[in-house]
Amino acid sequence: MTGPRIVVTGTDTDIGKTVFAAALVGALGASYWKPVQAGRDEQGYTDRDTVAALSGVPTANLLPEAYSLVTPASPHLSAEIDGIEINPDMLQLPEVDGPLVIEGAGGVLVPITRSWLFADQFARWGCPAVLVARTALGTINHSLLSIEALRSRGVPIIGVAFVGNANEDSEAIVCELGRVKRLGRLPRVDSLDRVTLARAFADNFTVGDFRP
Repeated sequence: MTGPRIVVTGTDTDIGKTVFAAALVGALGASYWKPVQAGRDEQGYTDRDTVAALSGVPTANLLPEAYSLVTPASPHLSAEIDGIEINPDMLQLPEVDGPLVIEGAGGVLVPITRSWLFADQFARWGCPAVLVARTALGTINHSLLSIEALRSRGVPIIGVAFVGNANEDSEAIVCELGRVKRLGRLPRVDSLDRVTLARAFADNFTVGDFRP
């Protein structure tokens, strides 16, 4: 049975988007797909590896990337350096039973090619998006710009999921001015693992907000 397809995108890179995606995958028992992986972390792990460690879902739920690039950079540049041409037409949503969480790379307007942005791809898919935003200084501007970019392309926005220490005013005004739902805030988790992440997600989010 086909379930909801949810895009997880962010206001920037390195804001906790993959950790949030892992928590959402685990909470929904979803499949996970990162269509374009550009580089690995310091331990040599991909985002799919991170989700595998933190989500608790079966290995079969972790779908291979359409493009796995070596160079850590924006996908358009990473592909050029690696000598690979990314074809957006090849980024068709995979058919899976149950929910599917799709994670973008970096922020909403990160280029996949020199003429095609992730926001363009989200619009082509027609899937609703969760915008992951940090709570630190600068998040209001980054979040509102990201909301505008998604909305201008007709991408439905489920809401904003914040990551970091509480910042009540910033979180509230982003959602008030952006006219989007405030889904919750994932705090920084000490001793991060599957159990502690699942507990933090359950304590701060309502799973029903992510289901149609």
